[in-house]
Amino acid sequence: MRGYLGLAAFAAAFALAGPAMAAALPFDPDVATREWLATMDQAAVARSDSYFEGGYWIQFVGPLIGFIFAFAFLQLGFAKNIRAWLEKNVKVYFFVVVLFALVYTLIGAVLSFGWDYWVGFVREHDYNLSTQNFSQWFVQYLQGFGLSLLIGSFAIGMFYLIIAVAKNTWWIWCTFASIAFAAVIGMLAPVYISPIFNHYNPMPESALRDSVLQIAQANGVPTNDVLVYDRSQQTNSVSANVSGFGETTRISLADTLLQRESPGGVRAVLGHEIGHYVLQHTVSLLVMNAMMIAIAFALAHFGFLAIAKGEKWGIRSIADPAGMPLLFSVIGFLFLLATPISNNITRFHENQADMFGLNAAREPDGFAESALLLSEYRKMEPTALEEWFFYDHPSGYARIHMAMVWKAHHMALGDIPMGPGGPPPGWAPDFVTGHPDPRAVGYTAPGGEGATAPAAPATTTAAPAAEAPATTAAPSPAAPSN
Repeated sequence: MRGYLGLAAFAAAFALAGPAMAAALPFDPDVATREWLATMDQAAVARSDSYFEGGYWIQFVGPLIGFIFAFAFLQLGFAKNIRAWLEKNVKVYFFVVVLFALVYTLIGAVLSFGWDYWVGFVREHDYNLSTQNFSQWFVQYLQGFGLSLLIGSFAIGMFYLIIAVAKNTWWIWCTFASIAFAAVIGMLAPVYISPIFNHYNPMPESALRDSVLQIAQANGVPTNDVLVYDRSQQTNSVSANVSGFGETTRISLADTLLQRESPGGVRAVLGHEIGHYVLQHTVSLLVMNAMMIAIAFALAHFGFLAIAKGEKWGIRSIADPAGMPLLFSVIGFLFLLATPISNNITRFHENQADMFGLNAAREPDGFAESALLLSEYRKMEPTALEEWFFYDHPSGYARIHMAMVWKAHHMALGDIPMGPGGPPPGWAPDFVTGHPDPRAVGYTAPGGEGATAPAAPATTTAAPAAEAPATTAAPSPAAPSN
């Protein structure tokens, strides 16, 4: 009986302690999160939801176009005929593969250009995310395609050499080669590829620059400079990154970030990006993706052999270049099925970087501000199924709620000043108050006068007096940053 009485007393004490513990927080994080979300008007919410939800079917229609093209290429005999002509006139296996890949990719690009144009240009303008006219977009489209064609064709040539030598174990060795290739590209891209599409210049001396470098250096990022690139030449969305490896490591801020966000928002975004670097997410993502690639390649091996049995479409073996449309379609289909797995792996890392960034930058309001700006192309409140399947980053709601929980508990601890839970009275994101043209406001090119930022939420820490804004993303729901 005493045991039951003791248990009842404990339960009653716990029930009473719960509200007391909750009451110890200076504000309710749930209410504060709703206050931040309420700064978006209905039109902004509808536009955000529509853009992101449209990306759901785009993720499947794009590959479907590729599968149809591959089937037609095989069924009409183009693959075996091109292979036969190349073998007769070129002879060297590696160059036969490379030239086959060039021809196959070029024909596919021409036939799918209408789709690429609608997705990459028309749709982005429909949602006010692009700042390019057609000629500007087309030039960069050609640059990107040309670069992908040259690098990709060479990589495919090496891929098929491995298949020809390793035969039934190719999927193991091609996994290692794919990961090594991705690592090399990741290391070289900041120095040799990114400058093709944007101009990178040192950020002018300012309190904001100093505070960004202090956060980076305090967390072991080996850099003494911050670069600004002209993202506004492509889009008005915000972005930032810590990229490269070793001596190529660099912090890059989009000019749109500096134009559109408060100094606290800039530091919050950079804290997140620094988190990726410090937590060595490049390595862990390579390892996790290596496991996915190995499984996909192994399944593709057996799937290819089953489909091409009996030299169907004139395909002699898995090392035959004529089988390239089939092999890559099988691999692409497997990765399409693995979309939720891939997204959950990435979202896991993004969630870690979010928490690291909150602790490094100590800018919960800036973090909430950034999450709201990312709503321009990412739905803020998805269902649980939507987030699990389609989101490679935490939802805007989840990110703001994390920031408000962090803020409430640190206020209760007394290590940040007391203040309101939600946004400052009257604050709203710039796409509600009036979307600025990044090329016409505030920040001037490095070497100019600096920046003035739009009205922004007050920071909760005594941050250095700073003068400008920042964040991350890309106007694609499939692969945004931050």
